[in-house]
Amino acid sequence: MSEPVSYQLDDGVATLTLSNGKVNAISPDVIKGFNQALDRAVQDKAIVIITGQPGILSGGYDLKVMTASPESALSLVTQGSLLSRRMLSHPYPIIVACPGHAVAKGAFLLLSADYRIGVEGNFTIGLNEVKIGLTMHWVGIETARDRLSKAVFQRSVINAEMFNPQSALEAGFLDAVVAPEELMSAARAMAQQLKTINLKAHAKTKLKVRKALLEALDQAIEIDKTTGLIS
Repeated sequence: MSEPVSYQLDDGVATLTLSNGKVNAISPDVIKGFNQALDRAVQDKAIVIITGQPGILSGGYDLKVMTASPESALSLVTQGSLLSRRMLSHPYPIIVACPGHAVAKGAFLLLSADYRIGVEGNFTIGLNEVKIGLTMHWVGIETARDRLSKAVFQRSVINAEMFNPQSALEAGFLDAVVAPEELMSAARAMAQQLKTINLKAHAKTKLKVRKALLEALDQAIEIDKTTGLIS
């Protein structure tokens, strides 16, 4: 059985590829795989590219886990929140090469990265939690508040407005949109560009820029664990 998150190192760039079923569901095993891959990337001192399968980055959390029990749902969301917090403070640049749809936690992967590239096409990107009956957790609110444009934040979180790749660019989910066949070459080109910066300065500056957000996430993670996912 293949790993849900594969790791390939090439010329100082680590490509993490998510492959977990039809919608690349984010499960405990996927989060474990991401954490192991990020550990390895730190050891390799590598710039990170995260991508998925053709047409999809991820459709969100694994519904089998989310519907098994309130406890299992809360545990998975907490693990996912800790992953986002880790990505936002990762010492090396993280690029997400989004090959299509990115919904719910899939969209939060975009919001947790340093540079995000999407592809042209009939794809959906956004936070659909309210649409499917989930009250947005505090970590999600704080992440979206910081990373999305002010005009879009409440429409996205409260109204579950979804976006196509071009409008996702304007909203703040993406930094660039390219043709599907150009996605990985664009991601690798950005990785090479990021190699030219001082990576120690990058890591220290990232922590300074995101200090308030990271502190808010630390508090939000504890509140979410205490109050659950419907409060």
